[in-house]
Amino acid sequence: MTLIADRPGPGAARPYRFPPVVRRTVAGGQVVAAHLPGQNLAVALLLLDAGAAREQAGKEGLGGVLAKALEEGTAQRDATAYALAIEALGTELVTGLDWDSFQVSVQVPVDRLTAAVQLLAEAVRTPRLDPADVRRVRDDEATALRMDWANPGPRADAALRADLYGLDNRWGRPMYGDPDSVAGLDVEDVTVFHSEWFLRPGTLIVAGDLDRIDLDALAAAAFAGTGGGPAERGGPIEVPLHTGRRIILVDRPGSVQSTLRLGHPSPHRSHPDHVPMTLAGTVLGGAFTSRLNHLIREVRGYTYGIRGEFASSRRFGRFAVSSGVQTAVTVPALVESVGEITRTQQGGVTEDELAVARSWRAGQLSVELQSPRAIASALTTLVVHDLPDDYHARLREALLSADVAQVSAAAATHLHPEALTLVIEGDAALIRDELVAASLGDLLT
Repeated sequence: MTLIADRPGPGAARPYRFPPVVRRTVAGGQVVAAHLPGQNLAVALLLLDAGAAREQAGKEGLGGVLAKALEEGTAQRDATAYALAIEALGTELVTGLDWDSFQVSVQVPVDRLTAAVQLLAEAVRTPRLDPADVRRVRDDEATALRMDWANPGPRADAALRADLYGLDNRWGRPMYGDPDSVAGLDVEDVTVFHSEWFLRPGTLIVAGDLDRIDLDALAAAAFAGTGGGPAERGGPIEVPLHTGRRIILVDRPGSVQSTLRLGHPSPHRSHPDHVPMTLAGTVLGGAFTSRLNHLIREVRGYTYGIRGEFASSRRFGRFAVSSGVQTAVTVPALVESVGEITRTQQGGVTEDELAVARSWRAGQLSVELQSPRAIASALTTLVVHDLPDDYHARLREALLSADVAQVSAAAATHLHPEALTLVIEGDAALIRDELVAASLGDLLT
C-alpha cells in the first residue's frame, strides 16, 4: 500500500509595518534611524564603506583580521580593561563584513546606548593594533581557514568565483581570503587599511525608541576624530556571461561524495528585477519546496538537500546552485540540475508554485523584522544599496503582487543555463570519464 500525502497549500502572509525612517547629517557623518516606540533595547551600528571589495588583490582577508584585532584593546585601554568596560554595559562588539561594508554594532538598554557607542567608536577609531596582537590574530585566522579549507566546499566555491569574475579582480577571490593570503598579511597591511578606511565618518544606524535617544550625542561620539569625504563607490560591474557551459573538476582523491557548485553572473542588488528574480529563484531552488529540491532530493534521492538562488551585492550578483551527492550519482545529479534550470528558464513558473513562494517570502518579513537588530540590518540595506526609505514598507506588497508573467520573464531573462560554470569537487578518477561522456560542457584542465 502506498501512502500519498498532499502538500499543504500556502497560508495568508501575515502583515507587518516597517517603522518610519529618520535621516540627518551630524558631525560630518550620516545618521539613519528607525523609531521603535516603547522598545527598551536599542541597537547602534556603525556602517563603514570598507567591505572586502576594498582589499587589494593579494591582500584578501584584511577585513577579517582587522575585525578580530579590534577586540585587542585601544589606545586608551588594554584588552582586559576594554573588555571589562564593555561587559559592564551588558553588551559586546558584533562585527560583520561583506563585499560592500564593514559593520560594528552594540545592543544595549536605551539608557546605556550613548556609553556603548562611545566604546564602539573607541575600538573602531583608535584600536591599539599592537604588532604582536595583530600577528597572533592573523595566525589564528589563517589556522581557522586551513581547517575550513580541509573540508569539502571552500575550494569549489573559490573555483566557481574565480571562473565567473576572474582572479585579477578582488571579487574573483574568496571574501575572507584563503589560508595563504591571510598568512601573508603583515602588520603594515592591517594598519594602512585601517587608516585608509576606518577613519572616515561612515553612517550610524540606530534602531530604538527615538523619544529616549539623543541622536546628536550618539553621532558626536561615533564620528569624533574622523575626516575625509565619502569614498567613490563605483557603479554596477558588467560581468560577461560565458559563451558556453564550462566544467571545472577539483580533485579530492578518495572522496565518497562530490560537492557541486553551479553558477553564472547575475544583476546587482538594486536592479529593478530584484523582486521577481528572488521569487523565480525561490521557485527553482530557494526553498525546501523548490523544484530542484523536489527533483534531486525527493524524486531521485541523490542528496539531502540542494539550493539554488540569486545573491547580489552593490555592484554585482550571482546565481548559484549548491549541493553534495554521492560520487556514483555525480553526473546524473548534474544532468538533472541543468535540465531543471533550463526548464525554468524556458517555461517559467506556475501560479501554484508562485503562490507558495509569494506567501513564504512575504510572510517571512513579519518574522524577520521584529527585533531592533533586524531593523538595524534592514536600514543598512537602504544605505548600502541606495534604496528609498519606504522600500521595506512596500516590499511585502511588491512580493504579493508579482504575477506569473513578471516572474517567468525574470527567469527567462536572468537564468542562463547555457552559460553555467559547473564545479565538481570530488574524486576525479571516478568522475572524469562519465562527465566527459555526458557532454554537459567543456572540461577545463
